[in-house]
Amino acid sequence: MTLRINDVAPDFIADTTDGPIAFHDWIGDGWAVLFSHPKDFTPICTTELGTMAGLKTEFDKRNARIIGISVDPVENHNKWKSDIRQATGHAVNYPMIGDRELEVAKLYDMLPASAGDTSEGRTPADNQTVRSVFVIGPDKKIKLILTYPMTTGRNFREILRAIDSIQLTAKFPVATPADWEPGEEVVIAGSVSDEDAAKRFGAFDAILPYLRKTKQPTA
Repeated sequence: MTLRINDVAPDFIADTTDGPIAFHDWIGDGWAVLFSHPKDFTPICTTELGTMAGLKTEFDKRNARIIGISVDPVENHNKWKSDIRQATGHAVNYPMIGDRELEVAKLYDMLPASAGDTSEGRTPADNQTVRSVFVIGPDKKIKLILTYPMTTGRNFREILRAIDSIQLTAKFPVATPADWEPGEEVVIAGSVSDEDAAKRFGAFDAILPYLRKTKQPTA
């Protein structure tokens, strides 16, 4: 199963460090960030899980719930938590999915069907493609997918920036340009005529016929 942006995020039932969940029910009517890891007790993932714990309040501000998944059983996750806190200074404050039988990793196209049905005996290299981030909207559709190699730690502040953009552009007919940060100018969608743009946004700068910038709308 190949997943693309705007596909419905596959639903599943799984055990987590906070107890069993049904994924779509757990998301509720907000946003969700599912981020995956190839193995417990690996160095880069340890830093990432701690970083996410430190940023949880920022995700909360955006009505975005965060949940981790690692191709290991929940009991290993619970043992790993102390290492994460020691290494990063942040205690894990969100659920971590146990994927002992590789079901979620396969469901989200992070491992092939031929990977087997157990995490036992698998190394981080065996699971190296389980390094993705999925941002999921209230409609349960995938809004963003990022996949990194094991040697490159992910920038989760970039995920926050992307969520800011996705939420803004879901509300207004605009897009955000390269390196955009909240509060900076945005690009008016091509579907909006100049006349309508003036009514909606007031003044705008027509850099090219198809590239028109305006202040970020707020209401």
